Amino acid sequence: MEQTANQGKKKQFLNYINVFRGLAILLIIMGHTMQFGAQGSVSHIINTEIVCGGTALFIFISGFLFQHLSYKFEYKNYMKKKWINVIMPYLITSIPGLIFCFTMPIAYKNTFYDIPLFLQIPMHLTVGRVHNIPAWFIPMIVIFFICSWILLKLEKKGILYKFLPLLFLITIFLPRVSPEYSDLINLSYLSRYLAYVNYILMGFIHFLSLYIFGMFCSANKNIIDKFYDKRFLLWAGMFVTSGLNIYLSYKFNWSNYTISKTFLTMLLLGYLKHYDEFILSHNKTNKTLDFIAKYSFGLFFIHWYWFFIYNQIFNLPNVIVSGNFATIILSVSIRFAVVAILSTVTLFGIKYLLLKINKNTNTRMFIGV
Repeated sequence: MEQTANQGKKKQFLNYINVFRGLAILLIIMGHTMQFGAQGSVSHIINTEIVCGGTALFIFISGFLFQHLSYKFEYKNYMKKKWINVIMPYLITSIPGLIFCFTMPIAYKNTFYDIPLFLQIPMHLTVGRVHNIPAWFIPMIVIFFICSWILLKLEKKGILYKFLPLLFLITIFLPRVSPEYSDLINLSYLSRYLAYVNYILMGFIHFLSLYIFGMFCSANKNIIDKFYDKRFLLWAGMFVTSGLNIYLSYKFNWSNYTISKTFLTMLLLGYLKHYDEFILSHNKTNKTLDFIAKYSFGLFFIHWYWFFIYNQIFNLPNVIVSGNFATIILSVSIRFAVVAILSTVTLFGIKYLLLKINKNTNTRMFIGV
């Protein structure tokens, strides 16, 4: 009877979480399109500290929404929905990346370029890191999907959130280290693949704290009000950890963006919840933010392609290093705007065509929107 009653409930739509989701994808696109400065320079280190690390926000929101909707959790049905709404659009939107890998292997830094195609495809799709750089997130989040029942069982027993202090220590002392093309290209086929698998597994361990912290904030939503009340302490925490990360990056080439972005996550949530009614009362602003939120997953899937195409057309490196400061800021800002707009227009156009073909089409299954 209790299970039936729980299934009959419907959780309230949280507008501030929806807005947060839209802002998170914009930060991720900024992290890829707005990097500048020579590797190891002070300008590059400060710039990356500001714009990089948006994945932490995406992981947090995944954990938050998972717990928020856990009242209707049934493992088999949950995995089926994830197959349709996450894995299927990932596979379909991987097609452009695979084409780039096969036709422009050197320009696209295809680490598997000298491996037979029938082996390349499963390698690309199971690690995500090569054919669509941000898409490494999908194989990693699948691990969270698989572990979902364990997390809920530990939560129900009242012990899950007791692990948070330990998990945050792991996050601090186990930073993510991206596999570099130049380091991998001379390795064996298997070693290259395992390097990416290791990156995904380390990502899962690194971000486990953020996912569970998202669940904790969902289960204890009143704590978000305290984030706003303690906002000055959180601002201080973000600036201190950012400054420390900049120092460690410059002195020891050791960086970890996740800590400062955890403070940013709490700040954003606090402000968004506090001003939720204000945002809702401004219809045009809220509709714009809602539109970005609805397109966020699709934007995540395809923005890297437009980023690559933009750089090829204008003969730009991923990280712009030449020019005066004003010119560089203008260049990366334009690149961010163009990539974000073209990605959105592409998704809108594909969705429109799919619905024209069949108005009952589940477009999320194809493009995540």
